[in-house]
Amino acid sequence: MIPRGTVRTVLGDLEAESLGATNYHEHLFQVSPLLRGDELEDEAASQAEAASLRGSGFDAMVDATPTGLGRNSAALARISAATWLAVVATTGAHRAEHYTPDHWLLDAAEDVLADRFTADVLDGMPASDGREPGERTEVRAGVVKAGIGYWAISAYARRVLAAVAATHRETGAAVMVHLEHGSATFEVLGLLGDLGVPPDAVCLAHVDRNPDPGLHAELAAAGAYLGYDGWARTQRWPDSVLLDCLLAAAERGAAGRVLLGGDVARATRYRAYGGMPGLAYLGERVVPRLERAAPELVEQVLRRNPARWLGGEGRER
Repeated sequence: MIPRGTVRTVLGDLEAESLGATNYHEHLFQVSPLLRGDELEDEAASQAEAASLRGSGFDAMVDATPTGLGRNSAALARISAATWLAVVATTGAHRAEHYTPDHWLLDAAEDVLADRFTADVLDGMPASDGREPGERTEVRAGVVKAGIGYWAISAYARRVLAAVAATHRETGAAVMVHLEHGSATFEVLGLLGDLGVPPDAVCLAHVDRNPDPGLHAELAAAGAYLGYDGWARTQRWPDSVLLDCLLAAAERGAAGRVLLGGDVARATRYRAYGGMPGLAYLGERVVPRLERAAPELVEQVLRRNPARWLGGEGRER
């Protein structure tokens, strides 16, 4: 069990109140068949991106890459030590589409998944994510993740969610759920609730892909954390749409549940890999606009909210 008020980082446990400004969702390593040609697997380049995130004003980040997608626990630890950026690693599993059709995760039983995810939190993540984990490293995960489809929770996703719930019950680890276009929010919260996961343990990642402040306020009132990470996607919406949504949701009572991230997640969008805008975009371009629009929210969404979500403050364990 992760002690209450503690955040499990790749270099060891920290008191949640000392975590600092936290980007709740990025990827330093990621390999997926959905992102061919956009792999994040160069340690030096990923370290440079982490350093740029640190330089933009963030003290910590969650690396949201779960099992089987190119995780590199030892490299995460080296990058964290070199950049003085606290990194929280992730276990769990993504949507089926992120794996090749023959990947072992897709047909693994619920108890097998639960054992793997729980061991990642309590014992250490494996050096390799194969069917047999082999020797484990000393780097432990602090978040457990699942993914669902667009208004769909497949049989595979239900197994993953059940395993995620078992891991949360055993370890107290914070839960992240990938949403497609911000859909099926209350549905997945209800399913997790039936499995013993309270809403205030859950961050709904990409909820801002459906920029509905009324819905977000309702989800916050239910206890869930709201992952705003759709910045710099101007082919879909300007940043102003998300900022206005955040402010409107906060006015309706959601200020204590908003988390900020970038989910940049692709080599072609990382400066150190030759792309843009890079991990510094959130700190350089988004946070200053939030500071101008609602300075009273900055401490809340960057520090207090992620510390509570990751550290379990107020949750029964």
